[in-house]
Amino acid sequence: MTSGGGKIFHRRVNAKPLFSVQPEPNRKIQIRMKKIICLLSALTAFSLAAAEPAATNAPAATNSFTGAKIPDASHAPVRVTNAVTIASERVVYTAETGMLPVLKADGTSRASVFYVAYTRLNETNPAARPVMFCFNGGPGSASVWLHLGALGPRRVKMNDDGSLPAPPFALVDNEFSALNVSDLVFIDPVATGFSRAAKDEKAAQFLGDEGDLDSVGEFIRLWTTRHDRWLSPKFLCGESYGVFRAAGLADHLRDRYGMYLNGLVLVSGVLDFGTIRAATGNDLPYLLSLPAFTAAAHFHKKLPPDLQADLAKARAEARQFADGEYAAALQAGAALAPEERKKIVVELARLTGLTSPVIEDNNLRIDQSVFRKQLLHEEGLILGAYDARLTGRDGDAAAPGAGFDPAGAAVMGPFSAAMNSYVRGELKFEDDLPYEFLTPMPAWSYNVRNSFANASDKLATVMNMNPYLKILVLGGQCDLVCPIDTMHHSLDHLPLAAAYRKNVSYAEFDAGHMMYINRPDLQKLQDEIEKFVRP
Repeated sequence: MTSGGGKIFHRRVNAKPLFSVQPEPNRKIQIRMKKIICLLSALTAFSLAAAEPAATNAPAATNSFTGAKIPDASHAPVRVTNAVTIASERVVYTAETGMLPVLKADGTSRASVFYVAYTRLNETNPAARPVMFCFNGGPGSASVWLHLGALGPRRVKMNDDGSLPAPPFALVDNEFSALNVSDLVFIDPVATGFSRAAKDEKAAQFLGDEGDLDSVGEFIRLWTTRHDRWLSPKFLCGESYGVFRAAGLADHLRDRYGMYLNGLVLVSGVLDFGTIRAATGNDLPYLLSLPAFTAAAHFHKKLPPDLQADLAKARAEARQFADGEYAAALQAGAALAPEERKKIVVELARLTGLTSPVIEDNNLRIDQSVFRKQLLHEEGLILGAYDARLTGRDGDAAAPGAGFDPAGAAVMGPFSAAMNSYVRGELKFEDDLPYEFLTPMPAWSYNVRNSFANASDKLATVMNMNPYLKILVLGGQCDLVCPIDTMHHSLDHLPLAAAYRKNVSYAEFDAGHMMYINRPDLQKLQDEIEKFVRP
């Protein structure tokens, strides 16, 4: 979720010390206490190692990002074996959890990166089996959403429409996992999940697009090397900001390591931040969001009868209007003639379900917060940003925009409970650190000045240099954060050789950003990935 474009559900659980020790004025008591603590620590470490050697690895260093203990990147991976039935086929697999170091040139570690890897057993030629490296977005999101929502062999049990189930929450077998066609490696970038910068290393070096590409790329290289997968077909799957990361990684892996990929699965993402971030002089996000507003209004039955009768027709009309009259009107700015302005207001009201006064009050420019607030305002409801099908009670009817995101609220509790239970229970990975689902990144560096971050050129470079690289773009019609039309726009403007445009394919879904929490969409997603990986 994350996602990625924009930030996914900005929230994290802060690491707090389990206890604090007050200063003791008596020096002798201090010395005695230190001896006792050392003895107890040694006894505890010995007893844990004797009981379960695969899951000891008690961290000792302190992390510069959270102040918490750092997992030891050198400890042995923990492996368990399980099975799942996918498309009537029983798939036996090994789940491996562990930490890999991000290495410096001298071989020392800059950070520890946590991962969960699933490898199918009983393969006649394991090295030839596809492997897919998966991550979410944020930036600052762990890979839990794709892991336990879409691709892994276990998934969070949500209501069939993706809404919040009543606690307690549960994990179930994922009959729509991608493990039947590819091995899967879920990566938590530094400062997410259990991944941390090493002692005395500044976390800031990882908290930017270039440092992120370097560390995640180094993880992929090292995992591939240690597991003898250099000759395997290799794929990346990124969601939200993870799409931006995947585009950059494809070029980085080619340039730095000579690693050529077979395909990229781009889920609910962004390549050019200028397509989702409106600013003075940049009206593009208003145009590209319009079909998503139409889809959401259709779901909530707020369109006129002719548009309500056919969603595909309604969205096509929205696109045509956005590309033509609406674009011209916004480009005209204050020079737009009054009679033309009235026509634009009427058509926007027709395509969005909003009232004319709301459109006028916002100068013809409707952002997702206003739309979410106003569509069901009379019912006292706000829409989800990441999934506009989902609604919540408006706690402040007088506020100009929506407050919280009902779609984000629907997934945080179930996924948090499931991952914390799963990783320590079924996967047997033991660590006292909090698993960081969503770490705020206010100081993230996009390495740009006076422009929008854009990975399009990197993607075009690697596609032109590797004519076999294929792209699968997946997007939800009710995603208001990263509308799928933004990806159409970016990919249509890539400086690509004409022959390579056939390497790009699309699939659209009924739900939103995390379309896979909607059960019918989850099945369709599995079908699309299977066709893509195993054509």
